[in-house]
Amino acid sequence: MARKYFGTDGMRGRVGVEPMTAATVMKLGWAAGKVLASQGNREVLIGKDTRVSGYLFESALEAGLSSAGINIKILGPMPTPAVAYLTRTFRAAAGIVISASHNPFYDNGVKFFSAEGTKLPDSVELEIEAAMDQEITTVDSAELGRAHRIADAAGRYIEFCKSTFPSGQRLDGMKIVVDSAHGAAYHIARGVFEELGATVVSVGAEPDGLNINRDCGATSPDHLRAHVLLEKADVGVALDGDADRLIMIDHTGEVVNGDELLYVLVKARIDANEMSGGVAGTLMSNLGLEHALRDLDVEFARANVGDRYVLELLRERNWKIGGESSGHIICLDRTTTGDGLVAALQILAQIRLSGESLAQLRSGMTQYPQVLVNVPMKIRQDLSESEQVQEVVQSAERELGDSGRVLLRPSGTEPVVRVMVEGKVANDVETICHRLADSVSRIIG
Repeated sequence: MARKYFGTDGMRGRVGVEPMTAATVMKLGWAAGKVLASQGNREVLIGKDTRVSGYLFESALEAGLSSAGINIKILGPMPTPAVAYLTRTFRAAAGIVISASHNPFYDNGVKFFSAEGTKLPDSVELEIEAAMDQEITTVDSAELGRAHRIADAAGRYIEFCKSTFPSGQRLDGMKIVVDSAHGAAYHIARGVFEELGATVVSVGAEPDGLNINRDCGATSPDHLRAHVLLEKADVGVALDGDADRLIMIDHTGEVVNGDELLYVLVKARIDANEMSGGVAGTLMSNLGLEHALRDLDVEFARANVGDRYVLELLRERNWKIGGESSGHIICLDRTTTGDGLVAALQILAQIRLSGESLAQLRSGMTQYPQVLVNVPMKIRQDLSESEQVQEVVQSAERELGDSGRVLLRPSGTEPVVRVMVEGKVANDVETICHRLADSVSRIIG
C-alpha cells in the first residue's frame, strides 16, 4: 500500500512545508494516539534533537496526543536510540522522536518506536495513516492526556550505554575527542566516556538551534580530525544530529567509516567467541568489507540503502551485526536499534582488550576505490528491463572480474540514476565508471 505521510523512516521534510507543519504534526499526534489508545496502553514518550523547530513540533504532538487521551512523558533533547531504550524501560506504548537526523536545521521529522524499542510495524503505520484522513475528535475532559517531564532521562541512558561496555573494564589513560554535532547527545556523550575513566575533549556540544550538523559531526569528520591531531588524542568519536550514526578518527588522523567499524566489531566478536550468524550491509557497502569478512569465514548479505532495511535483513536471518558505510552501526546483541554511542563503546572495548590502536585494528580490511557518477534521468524508468543497459553493465562487470562490482541505483530523491563502480585499481575504476555512465546516458536519452 502506498504511503501518503510516512517514508522509510517516519515523516520528514522542510519545516513549514507539508507535511512538516504544526497542523499536520498535531494531526499525526492525534492519529497515533487514537491507534495506540485502541490497543490499551496510553503512555507515550517524546524526545527530540536540538533544532529550533523541535519546540514547535513537541507542542503540536503533545496537543494531538492529549486530545486522543494519551499521557506523555517529555524527555527533551535525547538521542534517537535513547528514546528507543527508554520506551522499553518505561513500558510505554511507543516512543516518538522529533529529528531529521543528519539533515540541516531547517528540516525536521517525526519517527516512532514500538514498545519493544524497534521500528513500528507496517500494520500500525498504515493504521495511523488511515486515521490521518479522519476528522480530529477530542476525548472527554476527564480523559485528556497529561504530560510531565522526565528529569533523569539523560542519566538513565548514560547508565545503559555503560552497561554495554565489558564489566570490570575501564578507559583510564585513553584520550578521546567527542564531536556531538551540536545535536541530541551534546549533554550525554561526554559523560558516557568520562564515567568509564577516559580523558574527554568535547566539541560540537554548544547547540543554538541552528548549528546542528553544520560543518561538524559524522557528516563532516574533518572538524573532528583537526581536533584529534591537535590534542594528540588516541581516538575521535563523531556522532550525527540524533546520535544514531558513528564515524571515528584514528590517532593518525585517518577517518574510519561505517564499513571499517563493522569489520573491527566482527573481529572483536570473533576474538571473544561471541560471533553468531553473518553481517548485514547495504548495496553501497564497500566490496573490501565483503572480501575481508569472507577471509574471516563470515557470511555477508546486502540490503537496500537505509538502516530500516538493514534491521529487516538482520531479523529475517536472525543475525546480530549490521550497518551502513555512513555510520549506522547496529548491534542487536547489545540494543534494539542503531546507536552511535553503544557502537563506539564496542570499538573502544576492542582497543583496550587487544592493546592495539584503531589504526591497527582497521588494517585488516582494505577499502576498494569507489567512484560514483549521477546520470540525469528525464523519465524515471526501470533500467533492469533495458537490454542495452544490462549489456553495458555486464561488459563492465566482465572487465572488473571478481575484484570489482557495478551498481546502478535510481535516486529516491533526485531525477538521476547513480552509477557506481568499485574495484582494486583506482584508475581502472574511474575509467570504467565514466565510460559506463556515458553509455547509460546515451541509452536512456
